[in-house]
Amino acid sequence: MTTHQVQVLSGAQVVLPTGTVDGGRVIVDGTKIAGALPGTAASASAPAHHTLDLSGHWIVPGFVDMHVHGGGGASFTSGTAEEVLQAVATHRAHGTTTMVASTVTEEMDVLASRAALLAELVQQGDLAGIHFEGPFISPCRKGAHSESLLRDPDPADVRKLMDAAHGTAKMFTLATEMPGGLDSVRLLAENGVLAAVGHTDATYEQTVAAIDAGATVATHLYNAMPAVGHRAPGPIVALLEDERVTVELINDGTHLHPGAFRFAYHHAGAARVAMITDAMDAAGFGDGFYDLGPLAVEVREGVARLVEGGSIAGSTLTLDKAFRRSVTIDGLSVEDAVRSLSANPARLLGVDDRVGSLEPGKDADLVVLDADFAVKGVMRRGAWVLDPQVG
Repeated sequence: MTTHQVQVLSGAQVVLPTGTVDGGRVIVDGTKIAGALPGTAASASAPAHHTLDLSGHWIVPGFVDMHVHGGGGASFTSGTAEEVLQAVATHRAHGTTTMVASTVTEEMDVLASRAALLAELVQQGDLAGIHFEGPFISPCRKGAHSESLLRDPDPADVRKLMDAAHGTAKMFTLATEMPGGLDSVRLLAENGVLAAVGHTDATYEQTVAAIDAGATVATHLYNAMPAVGHRAPGPIVALLEDERVTVELINDGTHLHPGAFRFAYHHAGAARVAMITDAMDAAGFGDGFYDLGPLAVEVREGVARLVEGGSIAGSTLTLDKAFRRSVTIDGLSVEDAVRSLSANPARLLGVDDRVGSLEPGKDADLVVLDADFAVKGVMRRGAWVLDPQVG
């Protein structure tokens, strides 16, 4: 009879749903968390265990990115399965243990074919689902999407992509003011798929109608939507004020002014913010020229812009940088940052029974951070993706 080894991670500040435990420990048994509690000796009846002293460090849940297009030089939109896994590995090394693959606007048949490939990787457990960003968005707010390929959000087309995803579609970004927009929102809501308002030119009133129809997410709030006006408040105010809506924020210092980030965060509250990367191929890879769907992108000093027109084209952000920036620059508590990078997106995606917090029975997905919030270790399902660099 063989005995399996239990890993005990001790001495760290452990962020639990109930708060932070100083000098706590996390017990990992196989692929699962067996315990997360104050630091006491392991039970004498427990299986043989290996203890790792993480004093002076933090242990937080693995990050959950619900909006990411690629990384490590590879794209979820156009890469082979092997290249998609390369992008996944890049983000995992930065603490993102759960991620949704986001597409960009392409021909419908191309997107349907893409969905089939990504669905296989979801079914294998490498991805948590698919997010279709485009083609159902406004040409007025297209950002880094090809205008010639945009189309109205016809429910029949939305259904086509849902079917192509074989049950793995998690979210669609829609300009809900366009013909078919509200009907598409209702279709998605009825099928348990997130309807997100984004790349939109909607008015305040049109956005309220979309929320009432079932939209529950704001795709990268502020970006690719009208600015707030005192007589025409637009979608931003409608999305921030409604308790049913979770707002995505890209906290890279480029997409949002720090004041705009803090305004949204404090208005929506910690329970209604999901920090995302919206990262493209260059994340974790470097400056240079890339393709984002059919469009050419240049990344210079870490900022991605379309070669033609200069629009921001996603980000080169990884969630560990967003976490660190949120705590050290924006003044968020570690607990609130954890909610926004782990618990909230896990809940939205319907995977919070497995990930998003450090609780017994959940997957052993966790990140070890040093006192300056730099990543020093990443564990996914009990295996070290990034070996702990401590001592």
